[in-house]
Amino acid sequence: MPTGKPKPAPVIIDLDGSVGSLPDAQVLPMQDWQEAVRFGCSLATMRRFGTALADRLPTRHGTVFMGSGDFHHVSWPLIARLQPAQPIQVVVLDNHPDNMRFPFGIHCGSWVRRVAALPHVSHVHVIGITSRDIGPAHAWENYLAPLWRGKLTYWSIGADTGWARRLGIADRFRNFTDPDALVEAFTSRQRRHPQPAYLSIDKDVFHPDTARTNWDQGQFRLPQALAVIEALAAPLAGSDINGEVSHYRYRAWWKRRLSALDDQPEIDPAQLAAWQAQQHALNLQLLDAIQAKT
Repeated sequence: MPTGKPKPAPVIIDLDGSVGSLPDAQVLPMQDWQEAVRFGCSLATMRRFGTALADRLPTRHGTVFMGSGDFHHVSWPLIARLQPAQPIQVVVLDNHPDNMRFPFGIHCGSWVRRVAALPHVSHVHVIGITSRDIGPAHAWENYLAPLWRGKLTYWSIGADTGWARRLGIADRFRNFTDPDALVEAFTSRQRRHPQPAYLSIDKDVFHPDTARTNWDQGQFRLPQALAVIEALAAPLAGSDINGEVSHYRYRAWWKRRLSALDDQPEIDPAQLAAWQAQQHALNLQLLDAIQAKT
């Protein structure tokens, strides 16, 4: 008979109603925070949200699902509240660096800098980037401090990162011709240098035939994500998943404007149910793999 502790149950932070039913999941109703937090918010708002979230989260829990990738900055309070016995690495699967300048507080594309600054985080690896955000035209938009300090590495596919060499940070950029080569290099590194990890997955890292999202998307398929998860040392310090598809019209004009500047694809209402079903099937597969590491 098995004698180990039962696997901690997943948590759904229900900000937008987009996450389907998950086995044994605890649902935290927080849709009243959607307008305030979605896409971006002030640091004061995020602190208030973090306090409200901490009051509702169970002491021991499994993977946290937070809905749309527009909420990826919610990873920051989730990681900040950890009290690990030793420093942890943060492994982010994402098509974007999420380390871009945002002068108004924090948003879904700027939170990595905040996580890299946490004292219990030794390093952040952002894996699967194909976005032009790390290309020469957008180099100035990247926060350079975590790269210069050796706290952040970009793992990209087909990106033009020659500009990093001129700034003396080329070793923080690992660029590959295809996802398999990237995964092989990353998993090899994990075997040589195992360390406790927090895993954050934004499903825009996947090719659209694996999961449709409302952001431009990468090239990963499920086997490559599973290989990354398998390579991480068990037990995981924590994990979260976002990238669900949900439709929302901001009340705040500045959020509508900035969202439009990011060229977020329109969601076809006729296809929404099929995309969400695809997303849900992927969630179950990712959850199974993550629970095997806890």
